[in-house]
Amino acid sequence: MAITAQMVKELRESTGAGMMDAKKALTEVNGDMEAAVDWLRTKGLAKAAKKADRVAAEGLIGVAVKDGRGVAIEINSETDFVAKNADFQEMVREITNVALQTGETLEVLKATHLNGKPVDDVLTDAIARIGENMTLRRMHVLEGDTVVSYVHSAAAEGMGKIGVLVAVNGPKDKAETIGKQFAMHIAATSPLALGEGDLDPALVEKERTIQTQKALEENAAAAKPKPDQVIHNNIIPGRMKKFIAENTLLGQQFVINPDVTVEQAAKDAGVEITGYARVAVGEGIEKKEEDFAAEVAKTRGA
Repeated sequence: MAITAQMVKELRESTGAGMMDAKKALTEVNGDMEAAVDWLRTKGLAKAAKKADRVAAEGLIGVAVKDGRGVAIEINSETDFVAKNADFQEMVREITNVALQTGETLEVLKATHLNGKPVDDVLTDAIARIGENMTLRRMHVLEGDTVVSYVHSAAAEGMGKIGVLVAVNGPKDKAETIGKQFAMHIAATSPLALGEGDLDPALVEKERTIQTQKALEENAAAAKPKPDQVIHNNIIPGRMKKFIAENTLLGQQFVINPDVTVEQAAKDAGVEITGYARVAVGEGIEKKEEDFAAEVAKTRGA
């Protein structure tokens, strides 16, 4: 029986096996899908599928920089214990290096070969070997005159719980020195955008609506209410200015020297920040809360 690409794809999706393993399994059993699943299970190659529905919200951020190009990738695991595993850390390091050399998008990175296999298959093999669900979730690429990296809560060199990249234009020595400080600032403050023009307009409008409603309600409850034009022309713009300053990198007070903004600190150093990326492990992943009482009741048939 002819083994089609669709058959291989279907088997891969149902078992988590690598492409070549799935093709070999189908060939061995003459295209019988159920028998192919059994074949993979006997070889220990379908183990990954059993892990696929587990939430992987731990893991590591890998960062690497070379010649004005930086990458930050997120590889998740189910437990922090695995993130401390030397095998897992070596895989993060190798995939990060591949991303630095060839990665343009996450899809390209997953298809790029590492040690003779696509990165996606390397990850699948690691799932079977280590025994936890893992995902290559995100990749950020940043380019500039000088790109500086910083890792917070480092587990090993170039990897940790938070990875930051900053692109800085200007004299290289100054850019590298203050760029590291900017990266540490970003790790600590988690700005939403570089500058006011980079903020999501929907987010700004939502905040404006909230602040308007809040100001009007406060004014209505005040002993001496202010005229509406004062609310709309002074109070709300003032609150929005504060919101923008607190949530944009350039507008924030520089943690190293709170007397100046990050933008002013860059100007004083003779450099310009052109971009940044901050990636923290598990951002946006909804972790399952275990209800142990319910689990115990379930096992007792209650």
